[in-house]
Amino acid sequence: MGVLSAKGDEGLNILMFTNTYRPIVGGVSESVQRLKGRLQAEGHRVLVVAPKLQGQPRHEPDVIRVAAVQHFNGSDFSLPVPIPGQLYEAIEAFEPDIVHSHHPFLLGDTAARAAETYGLPLVFTHHTLYEHYTHYVPGDSPRMQRFAVALSTEYTHLCDAVIAPSESTRSLLFRRGANSAVYVVPSGVDTRRFANGDGRALRRRMGIPESAYLVGHVGRLAQEKNLPFLARAVADWLAGHPEAHFLIVGDGDARAAMHGAAAQQGVADRFHFSGKLHDQALIDAYHAMDVFAFASHSETQGMVLVEAMAAGLPVVAIDASGVREVLRHGENGLSLARDDIAAFGEALDKLIDPALREVLREGALATAEACDEACCADSCLAVYRRVIAAGGPVSHADDGAWERVRGRLEAEWQLLRHRGRVLRSMLQDEPMFGLPLVKQDESEAPQK
Repeated sequence: MGVLSAKGDEGLNILMFTNTYRPIVGGVSESVQRLKGRLQAEGHRVLVVAPKLQGQPRHEPDVIRVAAVQHFNGSDFSLPVPIPGQLYEAIEAFEPDIVHSHHPFLLGDTAARAAETYGLPLVFTHHTLYEHYTHYVPGDSPRMQRFAVALSTEYTHLCDAVIAPSESTRSLLFRRGANSAVYVVPSGVDTRRFANGDGRALRRRMGIPESAYLVGHVGRLAQEKNLPFLARAVADWLAGHPEAHFLIVGDGDARAAMHGAAAQQGVADRFHFSGKLHDQALIDAYHAMDVFAFASHSETQGMVLVEAMAAGLPVVAIDASGVREVLRHGENGLSLARDDIAAFGEALDKLIDPALREVLREGALATAEACDEACCADSCLAVYRRVIAAGGPVSHADDGAWERVRGRLEAEWQLLRHRGRVLRSMLQDEPMFGLPLVKQDESEAPQK
């Protein structure tokens, strides 16, 4: 490994571990890819360790793939089955300065092992509210939700720093007793790229009239995204607006329920499911829309909202963690206090007014500019440099075999202690850390 204190403003070698990566379409996968690309554009080297996936690119010189079970339990996620011993040679050749983990389990464990083995700083991005995803695991229950919270919270104590994508996520981590070294760094969006699209061409391809008022949504069609409510709200509104249509970009197990809601209101012919779209086709889809609709309660950040705003779209969304950092009522969209079908329809009614949409469009573009990926990558680099400087000079370039074995044994001991704390938390009958899981949007914790 290189001598970290000598790096100064030179390029860093950054080793990332993620359980989701291309060709998976989703928030974490996109965040990792964008951060990697921006860091490389600024002169840093990045090596990503990710699962082997069907349809992955054939040539990936800066990615190490490990064996994985595809589409775990019917989800869009794969279950990595890492063999750490097979990674060490590549890691040592890369000579990382820092390890960045994007999950608290599976390859997140491997990230912790690598950091401990080589005496490297470990940074973890808390992308996801994992308790909202326990329905993918057999035996889903409140106890499983407590386990998910404990797993991610205790993992932060293995790390030198934690990145939260939003202030609300940072506050939630404080309330749960996470590592206090939490820094807010949103996942950025290439705002200039999303600013230009051909919405008319996409409407023609999808059979949507050019004159139609088009509500849109982009994302995984997954149970945790509150899509049955969104579909009912939009379908109910479409029933009274024969000139309006709904474009849904993405795919997943909630598609059938969304189609069912449309059929029940007799508007299935105006629900347009495009499936997954990538690159320019995705950008064209945003530009085909007049307004963006969102109802998820499980976000740690509003990255898809920033994409929509970068395309100049006002947003209608439910006020929730990760959304409120992006959506400002009356400035770049309309925020609703709770799931209310009538209120959602009233918001869509208001945005039929072109003058109001233009005002909100200007606000949306300004919000997106503040979340440009270059600014977010610089903030992430600042965290890297802070934890590297705090650790002092570290070099393992000349370590012998015994030192590497000692490091691996220490890593396993740390992970064993971590799992013991998680197990104790899971077996508790009281709510985690004295807080019911539903109280995710309480007042802010004291700022660092």
